[in-house]
Amino acid sequence: MSDVKEITSVEGWEEHVSSLPPSTLLIVSFHAPWAAPCAQMATVLSTLASEYPVTEPPATSWVKINAEDLSDISEAYNVTAVPFLVLIRNGEVLETVSGSSAVRVRNAIESHASKTGAGAAAANGPVTTAGGDEGEVATEEDPEKKKQELFRRLGDLVKAAPVMLFMKGTPSEPKCGFSRQLVGVLRDNAVKYGFFNILADDEVRQGLKEFADWPTFPQLWVDGELVGGLDIVKEELDSNADFLKPYSVKANGDVSAAAS
Repeated sequence: MSDVKEITSVEGWEEHVSSLPPSTLLIVSFHAPWAAPCAQMATVLSTLASEYPVTEPPATSWVKINAEDLSDISEAYNVTAVPFLVLIRNGEVLETVSGSSAVRVRNAIESHASKTGAGAAAANGPVTTAGGDEGEVATEEDPEKKKQELFRRLGDLVKAAPVMLFMKGTPSEPKCGFSRQLVGVLRDNAVKYGFFNILADDEVRQGLKEFADWPTFPQLWVDGELVGGLDIVKEELDSNADFLKPYSVKANGDVSAAAS
């Protein structure tokens, strides 16, 4: 499966671009380490990339660039805010997406990329459907298969970090009181955690309820296992004050990392 490669120099960028055939969709994610939404987008892109197999020649190429470190490249693509996604094929910018909307990012990538050989054929010529009508591409997807793909994606997301918080909003801008309180609990315990804004992706929001068999948010996951919501986390800490200690960064003197 595909993964996201870090580009760290202008030379590395030029070498990577020149190595791609004209048919490859180049997916470029501009980020900054201080921007919390970029951590969420990194999780989204890593999960999406894993859904695309490695082919020869490559159908897709996934890279990420520190927008501040490589400002010349950022300026070339008019990157004024992060996260910022640029989709390129054969040197031409096909689409850009600014912000951390997972739905917009997924839709943009899927509209220009193909996961299967059939999809690639569709880009090069007519496809005959089961009904025998040339030029038509079947768009209906088996609901059970779609659910399985979603659950695989959710399985990756809940393991994206040792401690994962699925919340309404972001740690810097929670959109509900319970999410705000749980962020406070994690910060009070200096826990380094990943987060996902479920308001930015309704597919994740609805699917996680069934996947976790837990109907409300926020949800805290530890080592890929659901702990629960705010009340459950508080109960765990009341019964065991060291419940979150293995995930604390205090021992390393890096308390600021808890807000990442």
